[in-house]
Amino acid sequence: MNKIKFAIIGCGRISHKHIKALVNSAHEATLVGVCDLNIEKALSCKLEYESFCKEFDKVSIYDNYEEMIEKEDIDVVAIATESGYHAKIAIYCMNQGKHVLVEKPMALSIEDADDMIKCSSINKVKLGICHQNRFNSAILKLKNAIDCSKFGKVTNGTARILWNRDMSYYKQALWRGTWDLDGGTLMNQCIHNIDLLQWMLGGEIESVYAQCDKYLRGIEAEDFGAIIIRFRNKTIGIVEGSACVYPSNLEETLSIFGEKGTAVIGGIAVNEVLTWKFEGEDEERIKLLLNEKIDNVYGNGHMYLYEDFINCIFENRLPLIHGEEGKKALSIVLAAYKSQLTNRVVKFPLEEFSTAEMIGWKQM
Repeated sequence: MNKIKFAIIGCGRISHKHIKALVNSAHEATLVGVCDLNIEKALSCKLEYESFCKEFDKVSIYDNYEEMIEKEDIDVVAIATESGYHAKIAIYCMNQGKHVLVEKPMALSIEDADDMIKCSSINKVKLGICHQNRFNSAILKLKNAIDCSKFGKVTNGTARILWNRDMSYYKQALWRGTWDLDGGTLMNQCIHNIDLLQWMLGGEIESVYAQCDKYLRGIEAEDFGAIIIRFRNKTIGIVEGSACVYPSNLEETLSIFGEKGTAVIGGIAVNEVLTWKFEGEDEERIKLLLNEKIDNVYGNGHMYLYEDFINCIFENRLPLIHGEEGKKALSIVLAAYKSQLTNRVVKFPLEEFSTAEMIGWKQM
C-alpha cells in the first residue's frame, strides 16, 4: 500500500497536533512538506516530525504554499493558517487536485464555505474539517446514547465555554480577534463545542438569536457571547461563551437533557464524563471506562481525525466530518453575529453572511 503524502500549510500552535497525528499514522501516511511565512516555524515543524520519523524521507520547507504545491508530490494538504485564509488556500489546493483537511472554522463566510464544498465536488477530492472533539470517547458514548434513544425525548442541551484569553494571547498573533481573519470568542474558542451541541441535538436549525459584546479585551470582535438555537425537531440549544473568566479557564462542558437521561461531558477538551444519569447504568463505571487523560484544550482527537481521513481516501468515501458538516457550526456562529448586528431572530437557512459584515458593529 502506497503511503499518502501530506503537506502542512501554517505552522503555528495547532500544527503540532497535526504532526503528532501523522506520526501516529506513519504506516499509512508521510509528511513531505511544511509551509509558513515564518520559515523558522516551518523548520520547527520539520524537525519535530523528523525527530519521530527519522527513517522516512526528509521534509521540505517553504514560505510559499503555491511553490510547495508545484514542486512536491502531495496527496493531502492540511491547512492550519489564520482562519481568514482557509478558503482561499483550500480552493487553490483542491483546484490542483489535492485533498484538503482544514482547521476550524472552515471559512469566515457562507459563500466561501459553499465555494469550498463545490470545489471539492468538481475536482473529486476530499474536504475534511477539523472538529476533532467528535472523536472523544465520552462524546461518542453520548452520541450513541442519543441515537439509541436512551434519553427518550430530548428537550435541550447547553454548551458552556468559560475560558480566559487575556491580551497577551491576542498580542501573540495580531490576527486573533479581528473580523477579517478570525472573529471573536464564539468563532474561535466556542465553535468546537457548538459543533458538538448541534451534532447531538439534530443539526437541522430553525432559528438563532444571540447577544454578544466586548467587555474586557481590546479586540475588534466579541469576548463574550450567548446564543439560543431552536432546532427543527423543537429541541433548544444554549451556548455561553466567554474569554473573560477570572483568573483562568473554568470549564468547557456539553450538557444534554431528556425525559429519561441527563449527561454532562466536561474536562479540558470535553473528554470526561461528569454526569451520567440513566436508569440501570453505573455512572462511576462509565467514568472509569471513558475518561481520557488530556494535557491541553486541543485533546487527542486529531489522531482519530487523521485516521478517518486517511481511510476515507483509501475507501473512496466522504470523511466523517466533511464540508457540509463543517458548515453547520460555522452557520450558527455567523447567524449569531447577524442576530447581534440586527437585534433580531435569524431564520434558517442562513443567507450569505460573513464576519466582515461585523466590522464597525460597536459604533452602530
